[in-house]
Amino acid sequence: MTTPFEDDKRRRGLLAALRSSFLTGIVVIMPVAMTIWLLWTLAGWVDGVVLPLVPSRFSPEEYIGINLRGVGVIIFLVFTVIVGWIAKGLIGRSLIRFAESLVDRMPVVRSIYSGIKQISETVFAQSERSFEKAVLVEYPRRGIWAIGFISTEARGEIVARAHTGGKLLSVFVPTTPNPTSGFLLYFPAEDVIELDMSLEDAAKLVISAGLVYPPESAEPEDVPHVRRRRLRRGGDDANGETPPANGAARMAAGRIE
Repeated sequence: MTTPFEDDKRRRGLLAALRSSFLTGIVVIMPVAMTIWLLWTLAGWVDGVVLPLVPSRFSPEEYIGINLRGVGVIIFLVFTVIVGWIAKGLIGRSLIRFAESLVDRMPVVRSIYSGIKQISETVFAQSERSFEKAVLVEYPRRGIWAIGFISTEARGEIVARAHTGGKLLSVFVPTTPNPTSGFLLYFPAEDVIELDMSLEDAAKLVISAGLVYPPESAEPEDVPHVRRRRLRRGGDDANGETPPANGAARMAAGRIE
């Protein structure tokens, strides 16, 4: 014989199991569904831009009778590859230089074109220039730590006017959860702590607002640069012992005693 209290507990356990299964299903389905939706939407947007530019006699819809989503994406990729192949040749480079010389004579168009060109070359360049290392920096004040990415070593006027007396690193400190925006800051090299985690793991940590941590490869006490940092900031040696005071400090201690 069961009591009403036992029936209530069994009912609550069933509801909790259903709720847990539902949330697990949402976690599994949501990334897949969002990825498919974004790709489907992007393909439709590209089709809407590209297909109206294609003559009707070359449109695939005239031959197969239906509008296949993604045909515009294929046409765009093929066209882009052909343009890039031509631009690499001598004739293509000559045509590009001639077109840019014409654009340079147009005041407003020149500013827009040069800005878009610089952004495109920075984002899509095939060179190996990228962030070098994930680091920890004290920002926006001492005692508060932020994850950053070393981009380059500062040069030229930046180093000449900073008056740091040492090497200066340019560090990009991203915002959460959108790491494409952030702050370009310059830190002395001794104030930058390099992390062992990869750039991808550091980016995941920033995007997830600290929820996704990379697997730990070593304890903080085993990392040499952390010990050096603590030595520099706290005045302790690598073994955690306080170094002996200098002569003036010893004399002052003797007077107090």
